[in-house]
Amino acid sequence: MLSTTTSVETVTVVRPLKVIAFICGLIVILLMILCVASSNWLTADKFRQGLWEHCIDENAPLPLPFDLNAKPGCYKARSVAYIQGSAALCVITLLCDIGATVLTGLGLCNKEPIRKYKFYRLALYVMVCALFCILIALVIYPACFAAEIEESNRQIWEFGWAYGVGWGAAIFLFGAIILLLCDKETEEIYYKQRTVTYNGTKESKA
Repeated sequence: MLSTTTSVETVTVVRPLKVIAFICGLIVILLMILCVASSNWLTADKFRQGLWEHCIDENAPLPLPFDLNAKPGCYKARSVAYIQGSAALCVITLLCDIGATVLTGLGLCNKEPIRKYKFYRLALYVMVCALFCILIALVIYPACFAAEIEESNRQIWEFGWAYGVGWGAAIFLFGAIILLLCDKETEEIYYKQRTVTYNGTKESKA
């Protein structure tokens, strides 16, 4: 005699959008490390300025920018409010993104729907905070520098690659936020019905 039972299983599906958001978070970490560590935010004739230091190359024409009196090499950044503020905001961005990426990873690994949603939602808020910080830093750095450009002793200044990397990090952060917003939480769980037929000691599944 055949015995048939029907069971309903809850299956959690990891949507690819959240995986991509996690990858974007990892990319932002790498980009922010490069951005924070580099002295190539602004460059002029054999002079480079970053968040933590400025560098003077060999045979730099005199007078040096901002009437600096130093030999070729790298030195601690000038004690100017906008440089220090931008550096602090970039560090906050890096720390927030690390936290948001970890939260996204915990959401991906967690099997409990309620906790999973909480991790994703918290990661979203932290990423928004990181995005605001990096955008403020990227705006105030050149804006405040423009106010002192007459004292720079250089007519031509260019944004360095590190400043562009900062904008790249902002773009990836924005993308991660959009991905977390677009991925519907209710679509992550569906219910699968399974019918199991028993025939003696043998089991068949449909």
